[in-house]
Amino acid sequence: MAQGSTQSASSGTTGQGATDISRGARFRMVLRRLSRNWFAVFGAVVAVTLVLTAIFAPVIAPYGPTEADYNSIREAPSLDHPFGTDNLGRDIFSRVVFGSRYTVFLGIVIVGIQMAIGVLLGLIAGYYGGWTESIIMRLVDISLSIPGIVLALAIAGILGGGIESLIIAVSLVGWRGFTRLVRGDVKSIMEEEYIDAAESAGVGDIRIMTRYILPNSMSSIIVYTSLTIPTVILWSAALSFLGMGVQPPRPEWGAIISIGRSQLAEQWWVSTFPGLAIMVTVIGFNALGDGLRDALDPKQE
Repeated sequence: MAQGSTQSASSGTTGQGATDISRGARFRMVLRRLSRNWFAVFGAVVAVTLVLTAIFAPVIAPYGPTEADYNSIREAPSLDHPFGTDNLGRDIFSRVVFGSRYTVFLGIVIVGIQMAIGVLLGLIAGYYGGWTESIIMRLVDISLSIPGIVLALAIAGILGGGIESLIIAVSLVGWRGFTRLVRGDVKSIMEEEYIDAAESAGVGDIRIMTRYILPNSMSSIIVYTSLTIPTVILWSAALSFLGMGVQPPRPEWGAIISIGRSQLAEQWWVSTFPGLAIMVTVIGFNALGDGLRDALDPKQE
C-alpha cells in the first residue's frame, strides 16, 4: 500500500511538473511570436505606457487637472503648456495625462463585467444545451439586433448619465460577444474525449466547466478581451462627449473633446490632443489584440 501510494504521488508530481513545463514553454513561445511582430510590440508599448501614465499621473503632469490659471486662458501650445490651455486656463497636457486614469479604470471595470456576464452565460449555454441554450442565445440575438452604441446611449439616457450610468450601459451591451465566443468554444471542447472521461468518472458539472472547459477557452477569451478594450474606450469617450458619461470638470478624454468642440477653429488644441490620445490608444490595443491572436494560434509555426 505504501509503495503504491508513493508511486501514485510520484506520478502526480511528474504529471504536474510536465504540465508546468508545457505551460512555461507555451508562454515563452507566445512571447517569442509577439516579439517578432513589430505592430504587436507597438501595441504592447502603448498599453504599458497608458498604465504607467495612469499610475504616475501626479508625477508626470505639471499642473492639477482642474487647476485654473486665469492669466493663461486659451493659450496655444508653448513650453509652459505643451498642449495649450482651455477657456478656464487649465493645462490640456495635465488633463490628458490624468484622463488616462479614467481610460484605464473604465477599461478594466467594464471589460471585467462584460467578461463575467458573457463567459458565465456562454459556459451555461454551451454545456447544458437544449432549452437553456435556446433561451440564452435568443436573448443574445435579440440584443444584437440593436446597434451596440445606440443601445448603450438609450440605457445611459434612461439612467441619467454619469460614470456609474456609463459603466452599466456599456457593460450591459458588451457581454453579447463574450457569450457567443465562449458558447462556440464550449461546443467544440465538449466533443473531446477527456470530457467524456470526466463525465464517466462522475465529475460534477461545475468542476468540468471550471477545471477542463474554461482553461481551454482562455486563449480565445484573452484575444477577444484585448480587442474589446478599444471598443470600450471609444464608447466611453463617445458617451462622455455626448454628456451621458463622465461629467466635467473630470478630465475624461471624451469630455475634454466636448468642451473644446465649440472653439475648434480658434483653439484647435483643446480637442485635438485628447482626440490623438484616444486614436493612439485604440490603434495600440487593436495591434496588441491582433498580435495576441496570431501568437496564440496553434496553426502558427
